[in-house]
Amino acid sequence: MTDRALQRRIIAELEVVRDFDAARETERRIRFLAEYLTHTRTKGLVLGISGGVDSTVGGLLCQLACERVRAAGGDARFVAMRLPYGVQADEHHAQQALDVIRPDEVYTVDIGPATDGMWNEVLAAGLPVSDAKDDFVKGNVKARQRMIAQYTVAGARHMLVVGTDQAAEAVVGFYTKFGDGAADVTPLFGLPKRRVREIARHLGVPDELVDKVPTADLEDDKPLIPDEVALGVRYDAVDDYLEGRDIDPAAEATILGWYHRTAHKRALPVTPAGWEARPSVL
Repeated sequence: MTDRALQRRIIAELEVVRDFDAARETERRIRFLAEYLTHTRTKGLVLGISGGVDSTVGGLLCQLACERVRAAGGDARFVAMRLPYGVQADEHHAQQALDVIRPDEVYTVDIGPATDGMWNEVLAAGLPVSDAKDDFVKGNVKARQRMIAQYTVAGARHMLVVGTDQAAEAVVGFYTKFGDGAADVTPLFGLPKRRVREIARHLGVPDELVDKVPTADLEDDKPLIPDEVALGVRYDAVDDYLEGRDIDPAAEATILGWYHRTAHKRALPVTPAGWEARPSVL
């Protein structure tokens, strides 16, 4: 497969939106959430709000969808969750996002005790310590604890958990498997990062949040490290690639490196038959 053919395959696989229009895509995604809530007869949506543009846009879509269901005579509420590990360094952005979203309800759950408890028990069981790698692994524990909290609320209230996975993060696998990568619905799917920002502006999100430097903020020794530093490639290059443009060969190699290494995150668990039927050449 040529690089161009692979690019086309990835664009199709990730459902990247063509001929983007912010108003049309906003309406499409609100309608999707509202219709799915009605179809499944669930009682609402749950989403963790970090203060980043993805969760801010996701939260706004959720709130508007729940309001639409109620306007049509249904019963749906949006629960926004704050899930800090102790005190979040950029908590002011999270609070600003909540002010913009104006969710029906807000739950705040400190994931610190659960994360530290699990981590310390695993260390006590004999997990060897290797400093930097351990901090990365513990960061994934944080992400999974956040999803445990969201599914706890959703399960108790017969709601759906919302994910904020978008195309730029999906292609490079920049999320935690079974952490922020776990969800029932993903209303931002198919959107490059710049398109999420355009929807944010369409919805009136303040520039401070729209243009905020994206960060996962999972590692204690590297607080608020920008996504683009961790990935080694800028989101503009990732977005250009997803929109079918030619990009710098080094950037393309980095994107494809992440794409191949993180394929397991975008797939169901491997089965014997699936393994045996794999293509001989990737």
